[in-house]
Amino acid sequence: MNKLIILKIEMSYGAVKDYIYPAVLCDGETCVLADCGYVGSLPEIEKALRNNGLTPEAITHIILTHHDHDHVGAAAAFKRKYPNVLILTSAEEAPYISGTKKSLRLEQAEQLQQDLPEDRQAFGMAFCNLLRSVEPVEVDQVLREDELLPFCGGIQVLAAPGHTPGHISLYLKEFDTILSGDAMALEQGQPVLPNPQFALDIDKAKDSMQRLLSHPAQSVICYHGGLFEKLNY
Repeated sequence: MNKLIILKIEMSYGAVKDYIYPAVLCDGETCVLADCGYVGSLPEIEKALRNNGLTPEAITHIILTHHDHDHVGAAAAFKRKYPNVLILTSAEEAPYISGTKKSLRLEQAEQLQQDLPEDRQAFGMAFCNLLRSVEPVEVDQVLREDELLPFCGGIQVLAAPGHTPGHISLYLKEFDTILSGDAMALEQGQPVLPNPQFALDIDKAKDSMQRLLSHPAQSVICYHGGLFEKLNY
């Protein structure tokens, strides 16, 4: 029997506390974790898995929607501790995750740092250093748009560029549910673009969110915000 589990993990940055919602899909042979938390969050991910009746050793694949620090931050630590896990992402995101190209988010942050007012300089520098602390991890498999992965009733790769160029979302066929990554977030129960001021291509980001909302899937699990039921929208 296929299972879909939504994890809830507290995420803190300075005085700001929020939650992220990675998802896990399991069948008889495979356990897939979609996105892998922020830097240093492996213990929280392990705890969340165990609280849901799973062992971290059971995870066979990690699919990364894009290379932002709060989605890939614990991937290298997970791979080092559980070396049999396979890392999957889009071909366009793979060089940034593996470290063969410099993070586009870091390039953006360094550029913005130059124009920050003096009272924001320390915060901006701390954020740049956080991005620099993301450890690269080897990508085992690159994913193509519309590719159907044979796990857990079928996982279809949806291209959702804009937040980053190679961002992907995932359609879970058996559960009629989309995992949005950062193509869509929830604020007060309503769909929004996550941090639109930092989207690397805002027009593509808007188009991607609209495609998710127009998709026939009945629900969307937002990494930032949790479960969104379209019937209520």
